[in-house]
Amino acid sequence: MLVKMPTLKVDRKLPLRDQIYGMVRTLILTGTIGPGEAIDEKAIAAQLKVSRTPVREALKKLSDEHLVEIIAQSGTRASRIDSKEIEQAFLIRRALEAESATQAASRMTQEHADNLSEILRQHARAIELQNYVTAISFDDRFHRYLTEMSDLPLLWRSIEVSKGQLDRCRHLMLPRSGEAEATLEQHRRIIRALNLKNSEAARDAMMAHLNAAFENTVRAMQAGEIG
Repeated sequence: MLVKMPTLKVDRKLPLRDQIYGMVRTLILTGTIGPGEAIDEKAIAAQLKVSRTPVREALKKLSDEHLVEIIAQSGTRASRIDSKEIEQAFLIRRALEAESATQAASRMTQEHADNLSEILRQHARAIELQNYVTAISFDDRFHRYLTEMSDLPLLWRSIEVSKGQLDRCRHLMLPRSGEAEATLEQHRRIIRALNLKNSEAARDAMMAHLNAAFENTVRAMQAGEIG
């Protein structure tokens, strides 16, 4: 764990638990901490020069999201990627994002269109540079922006928490040939529907986008590429 977290620091003016939660969550989602890998609470506390209490609190929060397993007398590990949890996360995300796209269409303005185009441009550039972690961050920015357009900030928080297991799969799959480019084209279709202020088309384009991502994830899991 110390080897994998050489540069992490905390700001003591901010809540330690939340910072540590964000750090460890990112390491799990990006695969830096792999499925089933041990997470050393004591080592994290030592490296960050904090007590074990905020580390324990952060890991408990991650456990509530099913990203870590805390086993009495055995320690803490990053959870395995479970197909049933992936399916449930997908169903939650699809329902919430379909609503987000539906509402965003009726609120679409030229400013929104310009901002979405810029997000798409930066997303494409990150893919071109094969910077896949950054590419996924712009992918998320696209989806989050739709909830902001719809004035539904709590919706994004619910989506973000529920999609943790899906994000782990995304980081494993994105370098595969064609995956990233397909995502860009699906985002373009969503933008075209939004520009037309067609709520039904925006919803359908969003659902098609998320359905395709889920189907690819299932195939990768069945092929043993994820697990």
